[in-house]
Amino acid sequence: MATLPSPRYLAFPFRIGASGAATAERSQHVRQQIEQVLFTNPGERVFRPEFGAGVQALVFEPNDSALATVTRKRLVSTLAEALKGEVDPRSLTVDVTSVEEKIFIVVAYALATLGHSERHQILIGTYEGGLHG
Repeated sequence: MATLPSPRYLAFPFRIGASGAATAERSQHVRQQIEQVLFTNPGERVFRPEFGAGVQALVFEPNDSALATVTRKRLVSTLAEALKGEVDPRSLTVDVTSVEEKIFIVVAYALATLGHSERHQILIGTYEGGLHG
């Protein structure tokens, strides 16, 4: 029985290599979409001004439980919209924890139709920001 080829998606950030545009597998693509949502500031995209969560700005906010609660609610709604069709919306969870000058964001979800679960931790507040799986 022949196997179907795995679909490829454009990689983020977009780049051109020797063999053309860089691509990513589905799980990488979803992870890159999460990164785009988290690190894009609302209003940054001209034709989609509502897109993005702008988590870099959180380093300038008072680091307390109220910030964590508001951030979690905003991220859940923003990610649910951006990942529609890619992620099972019932499985999407976001946890935001404030520790001293750092904010830890944990995003967990299951890929739609596949049921494959993934969990990513994002650290905001140091130069080590980015996705940690």
